[in-house]
Amino acid sequence: MSTDDLYFRQLAVGDMANFVYLVGSKRTREALLVDPAWDVDGMLDLAAADDMNVVGALVTHYHQDHIGGEIFGHKIEGLAKLLDRVSIPIHVQREEAAGVAGIADISRSDLIEHDGGDVVEVGDIQIRLIHTPGHTPGSQCFLVEQADQPGQLVSGDTLFLGSCGRVDLPGSDPEAMYHSLNDTLKKLPDETLLFPGHLYSAEGQSTMGEQKQTNPFLRVTNLETFLSFMGAG
Repeated sequence: MSTDDLYFRQLAVGDMANFVYLVGSKRTREALLVDPAWDVDGMLDLAAADDMNVVGALVTHYHQDHIGGEIFGHKIEGLAKLLDRVSIPIHVQREEAAGVAGIADISRSDLIEHDGGDVVEVGDIQIRLIHTPGHTPGSQCFLVEQADQPGQLVSGDTLFLGSCGRVDLPGSDPEAMYHSLNDTLKKLPDETLLFPGHLYSAEGQSTMGEQKQTNPFLRVTNLETFLSFMGAG
């Protein structure tokens, strides 16, 4: 496996400080869009300018600012517009499939449903799908892996720099969030690079090692304290 095959772009979009990502293979010139919302044409144009062919999309969770849909009286473009432009598979966590289809107004037949631990490959790049319920039941993170290089975690709304996703929304589960953070993401190597779903901090990336030291929601040592932090205790 090549150690320099990774194509990775982080883009700030929209009115809610979202990040979207392009992840792919330089060798095959193929890329996947992560959470394509707000500016679909701009993402596809950027991929084309980089001579990359978009061959699929990955969805962290079903909220409108990540997949498109109507919220607070505003209509956000997303998966529906993407599928109007290109015929590609949309990779979702199995528990999130019905929500993605309904909120984004697309057919469930457009989706490829995955379980935690599944791997999506593009060129020499492997993208491991990590089920991290809490913010929503089917929230997932994407661990981008290549030989002899630190992994890169695209964490959606599960883990931010210095904080974590909300657990006071319909479908949220604060106890599940605690276990996703402490039993799953906290076990990733310290050198893993972290790329969140929103710019809620001065920087757009960190490392898991830094977050383990500084993020209070990763420093909590028991569920009772975590629930108190989240206002659910």
